Amino acid sequence: MSEDTPIAIMASDAPARTRPSNYPEPFASRMVGREKRPLGDRFGLTNFGVNLTRLVPQAMSSLRHAHTKQDEFIYILQGYPTLYTDEGRTVLSPGMCAGFQAGTGNGHHLINETAEDVVYLEIGDRTPGDEGSYPDDDLKALMEDGTWKFVHKDGTLY
Repeated sequence: MSEDTPIAIMASDAPARTRPSNYPEPFASRMVGREKRPLGDRFGLTNFGVNLTRLVPQAMSSLRHAHTKQDEFIYILQGYPTLYTDEGRTVLSPGMCAGFQAGTGNGHHLINETAEDVVYLEIGDRTPGDEGSYPDDDLKALMEDGTWKFVHKDGTLY
């Protein structure tokens, strides 16, 4: 542990990401109203990430997506987001959680369809060579050297 790594923090005091989305346009602007506070990074964690995420009314967590190698998990702290998966819509409430197993191809995301903020924890591993598919959009994500690279479904760069 380095001198700059804290023992513990208030999660809400962690700095928010300065860049609201890694997506290229026209997708990045669809992430307006989403605020992520990387918690795991603050402690130097490298095997998995943890974000405290806030969605204002009508904001979404991400484009609907699925990972080839990354498992994901969410835990709802506040509010009533709607989870969209291949099975349809599920309204979640505080205390509920959901997990998304890698390699299933089941696209998922949250949308805050209420008038109140939604706050949740999202946890995902950082398996090298992961890819993200986006069933509703002409987008594919490739993890290369720890960075997401985005291409069209036909493989051409954005």
